[in-house]
Amino acid sequence: MTTVRPASVEARLRDIQSITDAALSRLDDRDLLAELLDRTREVLQADTAAVLLLDFSSGQLIATAAAGLEEEVRQGVRIPVGHGFAGRIAAGHRPVVLDRVDHTTVMNPILWSKGIRSMAGVPMVAGGRVIGVLHVGSLTPRRFTAGDVELLQLAGDRAAAAVQSMAATADRVAVDALQRSLVPSALPAVAGADMATRYIPGSGAVGGDWYDVFTLPAGQVCVTVGDVAGSGLAAAVIMGRMRSTLRAYALETADPAEVLGRLDRKMQHFEPDALATVGYAVLEPGLDRMHVALAGHFPPVIARPGRPAELADIQSGALIGITPDTRRPVTTVPVPPGALLGFFTDGLVERPGEVIDEGLGRLCRAVTAQSPEMACAAVMGALVGNEPARDDIALLMIRRHAGREAGADA
Repeated sequence: MTTVRPASVEARLRDIQSITDAALSRLDDRDLLAELLDRTREVLQADTAAVLLLDFSSGQLIATAAAGLEEEVRQGVRIPVGHGFAGRIAAGHRPVVLDRVDHTTVMNPILWSKGIRSMAGVPMVAGGRVIGVLHVGSLTPRRFTAGDVELLQLAGDRAAAAVQSMAATADRVAVDALQRSLVPSALPAVAGADMATRYIPGSGAVGGDWYDVFTLPAGQVCVTVGDVAGSGLAAAVIMGRMRSTLRAYALETADPAEVLGRLDRKMQHFEPDALATVGYAVLEPGLDRMHVALAGHFPPVIARPGRPAELADIQSGALIGITPDTRRPVTTVPVPPGALLGFFTDGLVERPGEVIDEGLGRLCRAVTAQSPEMACAAVMGALVGNEPARDDIALLMIRRHAGREAGADA
């Protein structure tokens, strides 16, 4: 067993600079991670370096990047937290040094079959929690010193920052792509009605707001709007599943309460931690009546010709994910010719430090029985203006043609 000769102060400073070099920041995150592993190997005079990232859903560390140990990544090595060398580092939140590498000290047979004799590893920490492990190995017996571990931890911290940046970018791209694919690219053409929409992602983490419009084989027009609790990719994925599930159940029954009940049962079984508000309305083929069920969501605003707009008088039911086997009440709302219906999510009307009634009041004052496009413009101007949206905003306007317009369609 040998110990690498202690470096001079000047050499140690060069080592630190190599790992913290500002030039690394100009690299793409993936290139930065690869370059950092190469520099870490060189600084510590090691033969291998690898990063394993923690998959929080499975509780396993997954080999993600490597230098001199690429087969770990190519073979998709997974190590349960708490087991083996890397698993102990993640579970204990502290560095581990191995003077012997065999089946008694490591789980991954690649490590001992490759001939690695000594190892050192550190946790990668971001936001106060372990997100992975960085380890290095030597093909000759050696004793990694406390100074070596300090340098390795410095590299681990830099790698954690790069990984967090990559994850945030990947999540944002995935969420944006998912939202674009799930928000209707074009509204259906419905005889006797016009529609317009607005969808604005929030300035913070993207959430799980959505809207949807579709027709049923019997001619009904279905409108749904919802908001999944939480933000980021997880909320967006759940939103996508809910939208698809609701469409499937809508084909089986025209009863809005039954559709929401089935959706709730499905979500509580397969997504037990998910919470969401959903509004679901079914307009009859003649568009003269609308049947609505609410799962904790705001009722639509309705503007009748010559009258001030108001929130539709609809009794709400429990949120999705709260109470099993509950039936939400269904309210039938007459829709006279020329009336405008507005469906929205809470990002449109909620403001910090303000009671929700103030935002709902502004919405009603901004809505009149005009064309849906003009109504959307008026609402967004009055409630959003030039301020960046803090939360996602979904807005959908549907106007039933007045008698003269309906006759022109016939």
